[in-house]
Amino acid sequence: MFKTKSKIALVSTTLIALMVLAGCGQTAAPTTPTPSATTIDKKTISAAGSTALQPLVKIAADDFMAKNPGVQVNLSGGGSFTGLNNVASGSVDIGNSDVFVTDELKDKGLVDHQVAVAPFLIIVNKDVTLDNITKAQLSDIFTGKITNWKDVGGKDAKISIIGRAKSSGSRATIVKIVMDGKDFTDAAAAQDSTGNLITGVAQTPGSIGYIDAAYLKDTVKALKYNGVAFSADTVGNGQYPIYALEHMYTKGAATGTVKALLDYITSPEFQDKNVEKSGFVAINKLKK
Repeated sequence: MFKTKSKIALVSTTLIALMVLAGCGQTAAPTTPTPSATTIDKKTISAAGSTALQPLVKIAADDFMAKNPGVQVNLSGGGSFTGLNNVASGSVDIGNSDVFVTDELKDKGLVDHQVAVAPFLIIVNKDVTLDNITKAQLSDIFTGKITNWKDVGGKDAKISIIGRAKSSGSRATIVKIVMDGKDFTDAAAAQDSTGNLITGVAQTPGSIGYIDAAYLKDTVKALKYNGVAFSADTVGNGQYPIYALEHMYTKGAATGTVKALLDYITSPEFQDKNVEKSGFVAINKLKK
């Protein structure tokens, strides 16, 4: 009798314990939160500025629109300083720029999002016989001190300079790195876009200009600079110095759809697949 009661008690106790455990398991079981979807707070994003950066941003914008149906990214050029002024005034969501924010805009609340490194190439018309140019030679050409190719080892021919407008970050980069702050000669022609600059150099005998590497075409010839040819490695290790950090500025912290686009363009998914293939260099490859 005692053994039977003991067995019943044991079974009852075991059942109660199992029920308690089951109940605890139901209430304490961890739940995995459903990942929130990309915050799309606006259907249209506007970006303007650097034409050097434009090819890379366009790839990102096309991908982003494909991943987010109904979102439209409107992209235009105009030059880096145009991009900075437009985003500061609030007329665009993103200002694309080859240069850091200017002193007069530092109080406008602009936030810098660095997305790539843009190497710049010195290009010439294919009739120019040089393959290399030094910093000193190039500076003397761009300032107007040297006006004939024979003075830098070329044939006897007039040098025609085709550059960018003063609103261009590409021009600012050349002035800073190559010319040590000196300005271009007034004889230099100015184009409003990199594409027009390439066309001008390709069609003008004896001409020279500068472009973002992403735009290089076989209609022109790229020169070595101080004996070094451009590559991702020579930029990364510091041997090739003509480059600019590429910026996408927002007025205030990026939020919503704008932040989602910026997060995408800086993501490993986009950077690994597109940056170097597009003629740029990933920021993390720069030698510190």
